[in-house]
Amino acid sequence: MSRIVYVNGEYVPEEEAKVSIFDRGFLFADAVYEVTAVLDGKILEWEGHVNRLERSLGELGMTMPVTRDELLEIHRELIRRNTLDQGGIYLQVTRGVADRDFAFPKDTPETLVLFTQARNLTDPKDGIKVISAPDIRWQRRDIKTVQLLAPSMTKMLAKKAGKDDAWMVEDGYVTEGTSNNAYIVTEDGTIVTRNLSNSILHGITRAAVLKLVAEQGIKLEERPFTVEEAKKAKEAFFTAATAFVCSVLEVDNVTIGDGKPGPIATRLNDIYIEEARKAAI
Repeated sequence: MSRIVYVNGEYVPEEEAKVSIFDRGFLFADAVYEVTAVLDGKILEWEGHVNRLERSLGELGMTMPVTRDELLEIHRELIRRNTLDQGGIYLQVTRGVADRDFAFPKDTPETLVLFTQARNLTDPKDGIKVISAPDIRWQRRDIKTVQLLAPSMTKMLAKKAGKDDAWMVEDGYVTEGTSNNAYIVTEDGTIVTRNLSNSILHGITRAAVLKLVAEQGIKLEERPFTVEEAKKAKEAFFTAATAFVCSVLEVDNVTIGDGKPGPIATRLNDIYIEEARKAAI
């Protein structure tokens, strides 16, 4: 049975879903997106994701095509129709359909599409190996746009090197992973992660995990760190909406710690899942 997806007010089988070739998301990557995690058939971090969606749209001069309540109901209906227990819901809003022109069209209805992706989010995590690579993205990474060719190309550099992902580097400092926020743990147990700016995406899971870090009394430094710092770290990990907290075992062929998932990352992942489940809607 195929998935049921949402396209501009209609729930249709994925094989029947269509968007115009003149959609600006297709022609210009003129679109934003969000991915929300689903556990036990419930949505995690809803307020954070919808707040960021509205911010991204506002930064591009776009508006929400439906109300918050309507958008939540669309998510829930997709969960019901696809009997989704664990996984994610992908949402994309484009500026809509108009003849090809670099100038933004006026009074064009936005395109709204959503679909589900089933996956197990709670299995124990083995950790990943990363390489470092130049960050070749544009300067507004705080907007969650669909302009993902650069991180996709960078991800493929890692795959060709036999690794799982890449940590992107700008001016000598790690910005983030191709689809996640990056962290290291120093010898004294301090968590270090890059401070918020236009250089990185303001991760929703990042915010939730840093709140847990504070509650657990773990020291935190929000600042850029170098690849060399990462290689010497006691632990390294990343956070993402459908990966939660996952250890990084190796950076540029240098083993981090003992080469196994670190205790701090493992602990934070367990606590995050427990607290996220409590707050899921």
